[in-house]
Amino acid sequence: MKYYSTNKKVSGVSLKDAVVKGLAEDKGLFMPDSIKTLPQSFFDTIETLSFQEIAYTVADAFFGEDVEAEALKKIVYETLNFDVPLVHVDDNIYSLELYHGPTLAFKDVGGRFMSRLLGYFIKKQNDTKVNVLVATSGDTGSAVANGFLGVEGIHVYVLYPKGLVSPIQECQFTTLGQNITALEVDGTFDDCQALVKSAFMDEELNAKLKLTSANSINVARFLPQSFYYFYAYAQLKKSDRADNVVMCVPSGNFGNITAGLFAKRMGLPVKRFIAANNLNDIFLQYLQTGKYTPRPSISTIANAMDVGDPSNFARVLDLYSGSHVSIASEISGVSYNDEQIAETLRTCYKETGYLLDPHGACGYQALKDRLTENETGVFMETAHPAKFLETVETIIGEKVEIPMRLQEFMKGEKKSLALSSDFEVFKRYLMTI
Repeated sequence: MKYYSTNKKVSGVSLKDAVVKGLAEDKGLFMPDSIKTLPQSFFDTIETLSFQEIAYTVADAFFGEDVEAEALKKIVYETLNFDVPLVHVDDNIYSLELYHGPTLAFKDVGGRFMSRLLGYFIKKQNDTKVNVLVATSGDTGSAVANGFLGVEGIHVYVLYPKGLVSPIQECQFTTLGQNITALEVDGTFDDCQALVKSAFMDEELNAKLKLTSANSINVARFLPQSFYYFYAYAQLKKSDRADNVVMCVPSGNFGNITAGLFAKRMGLPVKRFIAANNLNDIFLQYLQTGKYTPRPSISTIANAMDVGDPSNFARVLDLYSGSHVSIASEISGVSYNDEQIAETLRTCYKETGYLLDPHGACGYQALKDRLTENETGVFMETAHPAKFLETVETIIGEKVEIPMRLQEFMKGEKKSLALSSDFEVFKRYLMTI
């Protein structure tokens, strides 16, 4: 399959080049030329299939023309060696727990899938070393770093905003060493993302280094996240709750909800989507006004959603041919401030016994506020609550058990390089590697 840019000046790009380049030369994001509709027979029997079997069917629709069947199957099965349980929380609301992978965050699937797909292309084409640049507001950095850890021919540079990720999230990508370098940027996530995008557009840098991104900018990072939506539907179908499904997605850079929109285009019977925001509600304002007005991000307790200019909005626009009416007909938006997020987390835990993280709290509350009586709501619980330990413990007034996997990360020594948000400083650093 070929890929084109959302800015429409680049087209006919191979999957390999789209994955390796990350961003198109015209600064647009890559989109597949077509989105295949899966056969009805797949949906008729989806509840009988394993997570891996479902994911392989979906992956084959996107990548099967460019990756040998056995190699693709191996990539999928290695990526998804964990379960994603659907948990009944309250009334007609379910939590899809996406945090049972190695770093306890939903981005494990995209990070692991991309690392293996990129490794496949490097080995097949005998490519030289690839340098992965990734900006993170928290979980992307840990998922990508751990997904690529030890992968031959790839070095990862994680850019993160100083003091704006949780201590446990920071441990997950600053203590690894080997082929992972953490860059602590004096700025916001948007500053980190701007540095990465500027690097891709710099001719001198790209003449010297082979650069790619592992943010949801990259098609190999965000497309595999569509697997979740199919698996959620399969689990609902087992309990006869698969009619009138509403998917609610805590949204920051909009890669996760974009993957869900792709799933719907492939035939997944989702009635509608809700994008749940914190105070960084740029998308909600777009829905209300028809105008997209990015602005500097605001720091909140749901830090992974602290994005003032979500990259994947370009893909949403492209998917709906720029029609505000079409977008608003399938996606609604809500936003919550820190006090509301904390109250939701506290109340849900007290009344149901279910412990949310701050991001999942936005998704849960959106369904409480917007779900109708005949609908079944699924919110994406994107990370384990212990990753936001101090925040969650303060809100509920109790200690939160830290999973062993997180405890192991916390034993490591932090190794990071301080960096300003000035691109010329970043460029000089990259030119010396």
